[in-house]
Amino acid sequence: MAMRARTRKLVGTVLLLVVLIIYSLLVMLAAAAVLPAGGKIVELIFYAVAGLAWVLPAGYLIKWMYGAPPDHP
Repeated sequence: MAMRARTRKLVGTVLLLVVLIIYSLLVMLAAAAVLPAGGKIVELIFYAVAGLAWVLPAGYLIKWMYGAPPDHP
């Protein structure tokens, strides 16, 4: 049974929120471990990578959320 568009968007939204919360907590843990030993350049690179790393998975999830539902016979 295929998911309706509204259900797909609801599931995707909840999943996106959960993933972002878990991701932000993991980034905080990594920042606490990595940043005290590095300098300003390491800090800049870390925040640039961490700030953009969630975009690709979120993009795929949003593409799935707004994708066309399968045709019904």
